[in-house]
Amino acid sequence: MRRLYEPMAYGAAPIADSFWPTTVHAIADHAPLQGEVSAEVAVVGAGYTGLNAALALAEAGRNVVVLEAEQPGWGASGRNGGFCCLGGAKAPASALMSRFGAVATRDYYQTERAAVDHVAALLDRYGIGADTHSEGETLLAFRPKDIKGLQDLAEEMQRFHQVKCEVVAKPALAERGFASPEFHGALTTPIGFALNPLKYVLGLARAVCAAGGRLFGGTPLIALSRDGDRHLLTTPGGQVRAKVLIVATNGYSSDDLPGWLAGRYLPVQSNVLVTRPLTEDELIAQGWTSRQMCYDTRHLLHYFRLMPDNRMLFGLRGAMKTTPAAHAETRARARADFERIFPEWRHVETPFFWSGLLALARDLVPYTGPVPGLENAWTALCYHGNGVAMGSYAGRLLAAQITGQGPDTPAPLRAGLRRFELGRWRRALLPLAYTWYGLQDRG
Repeated sequence: MRRLYEPMAYGAAPIADSFWPTTVHAIADHAPLQGEVSAEVAVVGAGYTGLNAALALAEAGRNVVVLEAEQPGWGASGRNGGFCCLGGAKAPASALMSRFGAVATRDYYQTERAAVDHVAALLDRYGIGADTHSEGETLLAFRPKDIKGLQDLAEEMQRFHQVKCEVVAKPALAERGFASPEFHGALTTPIGFALNPLKYVLGLARAVCAAGGRLFGGTPLIALSRDGDRHLLTTPGGQVRAKVLIVATNGYSSDDLPGWLAGRYLPVQSNVLVTRPLTEDELIAQGWTSRQMCYDTRHLLHYFRLMPDNRMLFGLRGAMKTTPAAHAETRARARADFERIFPEWRHVETPFFWSGLLALARDLVPYTGPVPGLENAWTALCYHGNGVAMGSYAGRLLAAQITGQGPDTPAPLRAGLRRFELGRWRRALLPLAYTWYGLQDRG
């Protein structure tokens, strides 16, 4: 396998201190594949995209096998911050308009809204208790000059989503429960909600199995080839022959499985701290009592939310390596940022810290569609840190493309993935990009 990061990124160390496993009674241990198996559809990856595709196809009567290198939710789907919100493309609306036109851009933004609704419907339909909260999401300006950007975004949200956002001036932040010396205003979009990502993905896995899908854990794909009109997937313990292939590995992809992926996605690391439960007195002392899921206007953003059990989840971008030293350094930086933003909580312990990989596209737009040059093969990836909603819906869209029944995929999601200029050395772009973003993020 040709992967971009250090071996630690693909092992257990980054999630050794994850909070999410402590919230579930048990994680089902799906046995590895042994011997020869045939299926109509083989799905590689048991995260949001793969499981949503598998669920829709199994319920449509297709014979589905899911292969997961570890266990369902082991990757980004079980370790993210749990923000189910609008997003997917990192490209601004102006770029989408220029490239795809007004109609296709509006279709894309309607798909972002449909993705949030899709996850909410899944939770309800399958009775998945995922500790949901938050009435939409709140964007916080960390500089006074960012207030204009909030107002522009409010107009854009009205234009593309027909939704009225609320802009909150700095003097009103404290009375809304957003007291922090860091912020100068806020924009609340009333679409989306927060959830426990691991409970959600494990619920999806149960639904796939209940629908007749076969799910194999501890089963990494080590080779991919053709056997007549079938895909031949080789694993350590056996092989799968399938007419249709879905690759749903996102930031944990390999450049050679399939080879078309080489150079077309860029994994980047996201990191999360979680505190112990805060007392009511501690919440009042800081003045942060809102249950809204929040993020700030930095390019290298922070994202955070006060969860139902009064723990604060606090995430950030910006790490460039996955090594023990880099992991410790990022944890220290996260802690320092946490204390600056919430100074009354400097004494509060943060026993949980972990990291994981998301994926970026060269043109900053996700892809959901066929794998060029490989018959009856499909993939979806590059959600730019918004995979809870868009990654889930992308799996549903793949199933619709395969069966010909279900929601249409808008043109921006079908446009393809352009290669990064540096190919296999594309990680070298990160220090340059992060340095540039860091300069832009200065006050």
